[in-house]
Formats: sequence, C-alpha cells, structure tokens
Amino acid sequence: MKIRKAIKEDWPDIACFQIAMALETENINLDPHTVEKGVKAVFDDPAKGIYFVAEQDGLVVGSLMITFEWSDWRNGNVWWIQSVYVKPEFRRNGAFKNLYSHVKQIVSENPNLRGIRLYADKNNKVAHKTYHNLEMNSEHYAMFEWMKRNG
Repeated sequence: MKIRKAIKEDWPDIACFQIAMALETENINLDPHTVEKGVKAVFDDPAKGIYFVAEQDGLVVGSLMITFEWSDWRNGNVWWIQSVYVKPEFRRNGAFKNLYSHVKQIVSENPNLRGIRLYADKNNKVAHKTYHNLEMNSEHYAMFEWMKRNG
C-alpha cells in the first residue's frame, strides 16, 4: 500500500468517498455538486487543507484531509484529521493505519507542528477502537458544535 499526498486528479475519488461516508456514518445524503466544489476548493487553496490518499495496485482506496489549527499555547499548528474514508473492501487491511502513520511522521519531523487531533461520532465505536489502538486518547476534550442547517 502506498500513501501519498493527493493530487488534483484524485478529486473524483475523494468526493465519492465523502458522499459514501456521510451516508454510511450519519445517514445523510450530500449534494454531489456541493461536495465536488468543496473537495476542489482544497486543491485550489492549500490554506484550506491537504488530502492524503492510500493507494493499492494503482487504485485509490482511502483518503483523509488535514486542516490546520493555530495553537497559541503551543506556538505552532495542530493538524486535524478529517474526512476519513476507506473503501469497505479495504478496511481492516491497514489503510487508515498507514495514512495515520504517514501523517504522524510528518508531524513528528516538523518542529512547527505540535500534534494531531480528530473527532469521531460518539456512536462510532469501531472508529474509537481504531484510534485508541493507534495510541490516540479521548481523555482531555469534549467536542461541541453549532452548524447552520443547510451547511
């Protein structure tokens, strides 16, 4: 399995992953046109984030997006893992573990990066177990949000 920074030509796979993830995890049908524009916006403006993909035999089988949080406490950026998706037939084969390890190595080697965070639906126990197995913890913060209904 190969892990690499996504290129603009990967957008169709990534957009499909996001639509599938929303349906699978939250039973939400996303508007494909909106998702397409949202994914392309990341490639058009690197300040929005970075995608990484997992590739098996030339096929993109998973992806995640990194967004950035400035931490004044740490005087550096924290990378947020978002939009994680692995095709069902490639799950439990190390795709996410390899994606995470790749991101963790980048953060570990860059003195301006301070850590990694992610959030998961509180009912997604499979994801929680995966994150705990990768030595992430959920002991410090609770996640709160307010989102516009159409956003």
